[in-house]
Amino acid sequence: MTNRQSSIVNRKSKDFLFLQISSLPYFRAFLRAVESSYYQDLPLPAPVYDVGCGDGHFASLTFDQKIDVGLDPWHGPIHEAKKFGAYQSLVEADGACSPFPTGHFASGLSNSVLEHIPHIDAVLAETGRVLKPGAPFYFCVPNPRYFSALSLTKAFGKPYEDWFRKISRVHHADEPDVWERRLNQAGFELERWWHYFSPASMRVLEWGHYFGLPSLVSKALTGKWILSPTKWNLRLTENYVRRYASPEPVEDGTFTFYIARKK
Repeated sequence: MTNRQSSIVNRKSKDFLFLQISSLPYFRAFLRAVESSYYQDLPLPAPVYDVGCGDGHFASLTFDQKIDVGLDPWHGPIHEAKKFGAYQSLVEADGACSPFPTGHFASGLSNSVLEHIPHIDAVLAETGRVLKPGAPFYFCVPNPRYFSALSLTKAFGKPYEDWFRKISRVHHADEPDVWERRLNQAGFELERWWHYFSPASMRVLEWGHYFGLPSLVSKALTGKWILSPTKWNLRLTENYVRRYASPEPVEDGTFTFYIARKK
C-alpha cells in the first residue's frame, strides 16, 4: 500500500462524530462531524488558505496533512490554534486585508465562518484576490431554514429568531442564489452546492445551546469542554446524536455546502 492509499484508508476510517463530541459540546460537535466528512473527497492542492481558522480544532480533526495558512482576526483563538499543530503558519489578520500576494494560494476553505462576517463582500473579494485562477474554494454556511426550523420560532416568532441570531452571531443565512451573486462579484464561479443537516438536527442543535451550559462551565474552570472524553462517559450522547449526524444531503437542510472556483 502506498503512502497516499494509506492516508485515504485512515481518513475513511475516522469516526468524526466521536472525535468531535470527545472534545466539543455535542451541539457543535455533531454538525462539525458532518462537515469534516465532506472534505475527505475534495482536492486541496497546496498551498491551502483557511479563512477564519479559529482555534484550529476543526482542521486538526479533519485533515491528515497540515494546512499551509490559517488566518483569523481574533487574538485569542489564533494563539490557541498553535497547540493543535494543524497549520504550517498562522496569521492574525482580517480576511478583508490579507497580507499575501495576489494569486498565492492553490485552494481555499472557510468552514462555518462566512455567516459571522458583517463585511462579507470585502472578505470574499480579498479571498478571490489571493487565490490562483482555477483554485477551488470550499465553504459552508447556514441558510434561512437555520431560523425557520427552530422549535420556538412558531411560538415566539421574530423576537426568538432575533435572540437566536444574536447568540449564534449569524449575519448571513441566505439561499444559494444570494451566495452565487456574491461569489460572482468576487471573481468566483459557483460549481456545486447541497443542503444538509435536517430541521430535526437543527432543533437538536438549538436545544444544545441551553443544555450545553455545563460544558461552558467546564471550559471556564478547566480549559476543557469535556472532562472525561471516554467512550463510556459519552456513550449516551453519542447514541443520541448519531441519528442526527447524517452527511446525506437533504432538500430542506438548514445548512449549505458550496464548491466554488476562482475564475
